[in-house]
Amino acid sequence: MTQKIGILGGGQLGLMLIQAGIDWNLVIHCLDPDPQASCKDICTQFTVGSLTDYDTVYQFGQGVDVLTIEIEKVNVEALETLEREGKRVYPQPSVIRQIQDKRTQKQFYRNHNLPTADFILTDNRADVARIVAEQPDFLPAFHKLGRDGYDGRGVQRIATAADANKAFEAPGMLEKAVDFEKELAVIVARNASGEVRTFPTVEMVFHPELNLVEYLFAPADISAEVEEQAQTIARQVADAYGIVGLLAVELFLDKEGTVLINEVAPRPHNSGHHTIRANRTSQFEQHWRAILDLPLGDTTAHGPAAMVNLLGEPGHTGPAHYEGLGTLLAMPGVSPFFYGKAQTRPGRKMGHITILDSSLKALREKAETAKNSIRVVTV
Repeated sequence: MTQKIGILGGGQLGLMLIQAGIDWNLVIHCLDPDPQASCKDICTQFTVGSLTDYDTVYQFGQGVDVLTIEIEKVNVEALETLEREGKRVYPQPSVIRQIQDKRTQKQFYRNHNLPTADFILTDNRADVARIVAEQPDFLPAFHKLGRDGYDGRGVQRIATAADANKAFEAPGMLEKAVDFEKELAVIVARNASGEVRTFPTVEMVFHPELNLVEYLFAPADISAEVEEQAQTIARQVADAYGIVGLLAVELFLDKEGTVLINEVAPRPHNSGHHTIRANRTSQFEQHWRAILDLPLGDTTAHGPAAMVNLLGEPGHTGPAHYEGLGTLLAMPGVSPFFYGKAQTRPGRKMGHITILDSSLKALREKAETAKNSIRVVTV
């Protein structure tokens, strides 16, 4: 394939996209503000520049045939101009614009009768204080920034009226807390021809302090009925957006067995990293298939899998060293993936570990052992 493909963003998601694209000899250009970004040494051409600056994104897009993203925080106005001029931009700028802001994202679900937790849009901290005073039954709730919140940033739990002072002094939304049984996710792909495929539903377990995915188990330990609910909702969301590319749909399973949309990401996602080893087609290859309008790949899993995020150790900031790698590599069915980040810091995503085994019970034990066998520290 001789067409040039551009990726906005050069982090670990871009790295794994490029690794999948190398198998097909894809010509991939990458734009990222960090001169030491994960992608810098493996893409065809690397450009240092802002993802949110109109001129930088527009000029970068002019030099490629197809443009995609690995992060939502990009200049959508530049993408809209490129699209109007005939450039293929996937996911489409209109989809990125709707998803960039959690307020418009949630309103989209409501407008399309898609199941999600109840919410109230807010403009500032005073709005939150007024709402919790007038509607105490709406608590507990979470105040979420409309824009630029990720990996637990931009979220505050509001349990009592007194907590209103923790709310953000910026446009956001107050979302009623869901009493959930499990947190689930489905990766769904849709190409320009309208073909849609989903990956099996996975279960996510979050780190209690960092609010990052700590463990992922695939398939999720849920009933056939819940699996069908999750898969159907993921397809409905992808079709409602009309997205071309990947959509990661994060879900809550509440105590009554109802599946609700939490939020979505229009790109490869942490909840699909295990697919590199665990499924016939990885989420990264599937993204290329979708945006190049090729037949979507078989998403069947080879068997049960788990994924553990590899985070920088507390108290360690500086050049990264992977302590215990030999022990980890000696474990059967365990594959580490490192993200090419030279510097570690506490809680930074430095890689992940995929674990394969014959049962979910064995996976849970092996995942814990694998997690404890390696540490990202400074030398």
